[in-house]
Amino acid sequence: MIPREVPRAVHRFLPRTTTRVLSVRPVVLPAPGRGDDLQVRVTAPAEGSGLPVIAFAHGYRQSMTAADPLVDHWAAHGFVVVQPTFLDSASLDLAPDDPRTPGIWRTRVDDVVRVIDELDTLVAALPGLAGRVDTERLAVAGHSWGGQTVGMLLGARVLDAAGRPGEDRTDTRVRAGVLLSTTGIARGDLVPFAQEHFAFMSPDFSGLATPSLVVAGDADQSALSTRGPDWFTDVFHLSPGARHLLTLHGGGHMLGGIQDYRSTETTDESPAMVDLVRRVTTAFLRTELGLDADAWAAVAGAAHEPVGRLDTTVR
Repeated sequence: MIPREVPRAVHRFLPRTTTRVLSVRPVVLPAPGRGDDLQVRVTAPAEGSGLPVIAFAHGYRQSMTAADPLVDHWAAHGFVVVQPTFLDSASLDLAPDDPRTPGIWRTRVDDVVRVIDELDTLVAALPGLAGRVDTERLAVAGHSWGGQTVGMLLGARVLDAAGRPGEDRTDTRVRAGVLLSTTGIARGDLVPFAQEHFAFMSPDFSGLATPSLVVAGDADQSALSTRGPDWFTDVFHLSPGARHLLTLHGGGHMLGGIQDYRSTETTDESPAMVDLVRRVTTAFLRTELGLDADAWAAVAGAAHEPVGRLDTTVR
């Protein structure tokens, strides 16, 4: 069990709360047929009851230790966060010619489902947490490839080469979703490498009906598509469940630095952006999970120039 300790140099990213947060890792879930058992981190507030759950899916080459600036904030505000480590993680260093590689996008979805199936086991792994969690108040969140992963549990499907929707992986246990820097649909504008190696990058969002919040940066230019940053807003415009879009002005793929406190990957470092993402996602989830009916209304007018803009649609 690890009390969360954040480096002094990055206090500007800390959640604005004195709530003590505890974390345990790795919690290992047996995963026959996967090749490696599933490693998970569990993070939760030290006190409180009736705690809702967020299953968070990391991006490419990251791991269960990703997104501390978000995870710490969510936990400090009353959420239990569970984070699986996927097969593409740099910590596992899967070889490119590993036979599991082409199907990792499917295994990722299986991994999140396994985490949801085993929530009682994960909760029991953090001393003092059992009996304090409401596993029926469940949300999923994901960044980048992780957004594509959890999007399938919200109702998105992958089109095959003939344009037919693939398997429906909607999970009715999930009540809300947060999609961070999530890639858009394929309109023949994927670069050749993406077309050849990433078959899953041809989504159909028409079945994504679970209430969701989309977060995108208006300076996020992907090397996988010839389209501009609007590519990352497709899920908002094309799905019935995506009700809100938070656009960060000047935000890149890391949305100001949500993935780590000291990451060199961040080219758009902005404590103000990170703070806005934290506040808006927390308010959305608290309202959608039935914890605070007024939380969303209180934050909805807080997104302002030059940090970001919040758009809401009624469908």
